[in-house]
Amino acid sequence: MDASEPVDEGNHRTALLTAPAPQSHAANLMPLPDGDMGCAWFAGTQEGMSDIDIWFARFRSDGTWSTPERVSADPHHSEQNPVLFPTPRGELWLLYTAQHAGDQDTAEVRVRVSTDSGHTWGAARTLVPASGSRGVFIRQPIVVLDSGRWLLPVFHCVRPERGKWRGDHDTSAVLVSDDEGETWQHHDVPNSTGCVHMNIVRTADGTLLAMFRRRQADAVHASHSTDGVHWSPPEPTELPNNNSSIQLTALRDGGLALVYNASSAADATARRTSLYDEINQDSAEAVEEEPPGPAFWGAPRAPLTLALSPDNGKTWPFRHDIEAGDGHCLTNDSRNGANRELSYPSIAQASDGELHIAFTHFRQAIKHVRLAPDQTFT
Repeated sequence: MDASEPVDEGNHRTALLTAPAPQSHAANLMPLPDGDMGCAWFAGTQEGMSDIDIWFARFRSDGTWSTPERVSADPHHSEQNPVLFPTPRGELWLLYTAQHAGDQDTAEVRVRVSTDSGHTWGAARTLVPASGSRGVFIRQPIVVLDSGRWLLPVFHCVRPERGKWRGDHDTSAVLVSDDEGETWQHHDVPNSTGCVHMNIVRTADGTLLAMFRRRQADAVHASHSTDGVHWSPPEPTELPNNNSSIQLTALRDGGLALVYNASSAADATARRTSLYDEINQDSAEAVEEEPPGPAFWGAPRAPLTLALSPDNGKTWPFRHDIEAGDGHCLTNDSRNGANRELSYPSIAQASDGELHIAFTHFRQAIKHVRLAPDQTFT
């Protein structure tokens, strides 16, 4: 299915990306080696189902999107959370997770490599396997330091001693490579239980800042490092979080831009079951094995908000809602209007300074928004 034609919406220029499937979710934007802007996401019947695959499209210099194409197709796994990574040597990596059903504790990270900016792809291989009762998940880009060191932020989906994975015990870590991805060393983020989707950027003062989604749906958390290996324990920021994804990028003018949902558990009037419960609705016995833990699910996933920081993430004085709504998300099912989330944003700055934002629109499509540089602060 083709992308929709771009539409002017006030200061924004928007388009919708869809796959021939009921659900689309978890977009990732990245400037490509050939100058286009790439977007990858997952689509299928419903998150956790075996027909969930990765899709890819490119925003071209003429202002149009290419026809989305499927770039993964494992009939036995749910393939999710794609991340695009242009390597220093000119390759384009597509990383994504593969898991059994809604059991994120079984997830591994896979990769496909393109040498022509995503027009063709090599075979998929496992980059990071699952380990025992811990699945490994990704959501945010690889960061390359001036030293050549690669940083891949991951989070571990931990199965409890009793029952199934529900997100209660998830932790973050950084995989570090000093040989361009040939080998990786694992480094846990201290005291990070509940902090996931670690998003690393280099700030204008030369240090590293990481920001996190929070399973407890209270606030975006932040951590700091000077080398990418040793991190401070995450601490809450002034920004709310609803146990949904965020994304942060460093702007060319030295500021930081964050897209997120300006909501939290305090805004929730109802709670949904975990993803495991939704995928396994007929398994009542398994659901009852362990009472719900501290992970909070069901806080509204709206509005979709852009925040800007001029001081390396210490404060966020400018905030602008890209799109508003009730953010109803008591189910992952995208059919019949049951899900109205505006979530899982991705943000990238193009070479001309324009900001590109993509996010999940009602789980039915990926919405692309463009902001010209002079519109960003108005």
